[in-house]
Amino acid sequence: MKVAIVGTGANGASIGADLTRAGEDVVFIEQWPAHVEAMRAYGVTVNLPDRSATTDVRTLHLCEVATLREEFDVVLLLVKAYDTRWAAHLIAPYLRADGLMAGVQNGMTTQVVADVVGAERTIGAVIEITSALTVPGVVDRHSGPERSWFAVGGIDPATRGREEEVASLLRHSGTVEIVDDIEATKWMKLVSNATTLATTAILDLPMVEAAAVPAMRDVMLRSGQEALDATVGLGNPILPIFGLTSADVAHPETVVETLLDTLLDGFVLPHSTTTILQDWTKGRRSEVDDINGHVVRTLRSLGRPAPVNAAVVELAHAIEDGSLRPSPALLDELAATLTP
Repeated sequence: MKVAIVGTGANGASIGADLTRAGEDVVFIEQWPAHVEAMRAYGVTVNLPDRSATTDVRTLHLCEVATLREEFDVVLLLVKAYDTRWAAHLIAPYLRADGLMAGVQNGMTTQVVADVVGAERTIGAVIEITSALTVPGVVDRHSGPERSWFAVGGIDPATRGREEEVASLLRHSGTVEIVDDIEATKWMKLVSNATTLATTAILDLPMVEAAAVPAMRDVMLRSGQEALDATVGLGNPILPIFGLTSADVAHPETVVETLLDTLLDGFVLPHSTTTILQDWTKGRRSEVDDINGHVVRTLRSLGRPAPVNAAVVELAHAIEDGSLRPSPALLDELAATLTP
């Protein structure tokens, strides 16, 4: 199977390395020039908690995509949610007529992919891997394949039965579940992301450390609850993710806390920071508008407020425009949103 991975940062590179070592024919396509050159020269090194591996990989700069003379059976998009549309357009001419494109990302990106290549060639996906990339060519993956989780599913009857084509690839990098309702499943991951990603980044703390502060834990849970209220308000079912069962999420009032504790206990290390804090450390824009902002917009469309997520977005924007810096001192502003 010929596979293109568009976006080979921490998660994309580690998944691509797993696929390459498994014998798949994989091309990395990446927008960070130094990272491309490092991988070309030395391969990609993935450091896991108990081992390290260096893998030789074929890597292209974005500008070299136009030189491709091949088509791909599967394209995995691992770019930021806000980069999905242009990235899908970039690689779409090289997707086989009967190929599949999967957005293995945070955010509600499945329909964006479908807009570009058609729902009949689209597979939605959920990813849970904790990793970081600060040195070109070197990934620190905090959750190895035995502690990584994916879900995949189609949005069109034409893909029914073809989910395994993507699942079989991702299975080299973690546990994979094929689900009937990928959009509702992606919403459940968004609930988890709204709980942890930007909230803990605003405090400039690892997830575990932030969640250990009682007032912060309350903020995190309320932020996640607003996201859960949004998906339920849209008529979506509450579904298990992260390997949980239906019984684990049978009580709506404890779902957010169950997701949080499952994430902290099984998928991150004590020093793991979120992708949003990693972006800010690099001076990059984050996905806050695609996560917490999506919660705010959805609840607004339902005629309901989202005070915690709105505050998270406001503080995140201030950090991104340089008027604030992430700091534990910002907890007071977040906690104030809990007061009626």
